[in-house]
Amino acid sequence: MTKVKTGLDVWAAQGFSALKGKRVGAIVNPTSVDSRFRHLADLLAGTEGVTLAALFGPEHGIRGEAQYMVAVDEARDRRTGVPVYSLYGSTFESLSPRPEWLKGLDALVFDIQDVGSRYYTYVYTMALAMKAAAHARVPFYVLDRPNPLDGVTLEGNLVGDRFRSFVGLYALPNRHGMTAGELARLFNSQEGFGCDLTVVQCEGWTRDMHWSDTGLPFLPPSPNMPTADTALVYPGMCLGEGTNVSEGRGTCRPFEQFGAPWVDTDALLARLDQERLPGVAFRPVGFTPTFDKYKGESCSGAFIHVTDRKAFQPLRTGIAIFQALHDIGPQHFDWRADAYEFVEDVPAFDLLCGTDQVRRGIEEGWSLDRMLEGFALQTEAFRKHREPALLYAVGR
Repeated sequence: MTKVKTGLDVWAAQGFSALKGKRVGAIVNPTSVDSRFRHLADLLAGTEGVTLAALFGPEHGIRGEAQYMVAVDEARDRRTGVPVYSLYGSTFESLSPRPEWLKGLDALVFDIQDVGSRYYTYVYTMALAMKAAAHARVPFYVLDRPNPLDGVTLEGNLVGDRFRSFVGLYALPNRHGMTAGELARLFNSQEGFGCDLTVVQCEGWTRDMHWSDTGLPFLPPSPNMPTADTALVYPGMCLGEGTNVSEGRGTCRPFEQFGAPWVDTDALLARLDQERLPGVAFRPVGFTPTFDKYKGESCSGAFIHVTDRKAFQPLRTGIAIFQALHDIGPQHFDWRADAYEFVEDVPAFDLLCGTDQVRRGIEEGWSLDRMLEGFALQTEAFRKHREPALLYAVGR
């Protein structure tokens, strides 16, 4: 039985009364469904007194059909017939709603499941839409959803100014422990958007809940985020996008497994064993990606098994993994060199890390502790900084 009601469930029970008499735009994707799996777009289109005037598609599109870093086309939604405007194109400017798209709207609604890690782009789509809505004087509503990693545990450093990008637009740690609604409040205050913001809170969610405690089904928010277990390792393993190592895209368990044709698995596991990483175990695997890096090639590597969610440190684990891969195969391992998320002059790995400290440390053979030096202080500073934006308490 579902213990938690999302913001959409709360509004659906109220018959979307807050939107009656309004022309509404909605930023949605496949996770924008209530507890009966009814999509927000369909619900709004069928609600008397509400005019669904526009839909906005973030990365991966409103029905989730596009792969990562693939531009989303503009079209009409096949179910509602409503025009769909793309919020993910080939330039940074394409990430924000155009003024003409917001003209005539009385409300802009955001309802997308986040995964609790700063690389995940939906919260930046939300932030840029908030800025545009503020300029257009359109009220903005966030239908909140739980953070699947919990709202207590934080890990990582804050993004430095030189490393801002669409995978780290604002100063968040890798694992931020906030809901989308709380982040909206933080961004609005911290960045001075001046947005007329309303957050429709979840009911029954407490900060210490893991996804399995919520009673909610986990719907893949993107093609390579199939399960809540994927989300748990993602704050560390997304760093693989900045290397020539496969992070498991093109397999049925992306981010939980990783490797490359040149990896010596025995050497890799022996190297990782030296780090005594908490809450995690590794097993050797082989896989052949169906797309992305090493498509059609046999790869060897490892699978990540989280043995203790509370002890597990995904970022520390991810950095240890890529350091080990560098060390066992220096003649093969390499950093991604092409443009990444609309940035050409900063290595992708640094953008993901929010600093060049980790990459330099891997190249120069630093210890894991030295590479993470200063991160905990930044995390704790953020923990205090975020407090005014929080909406939920720890359960008792």
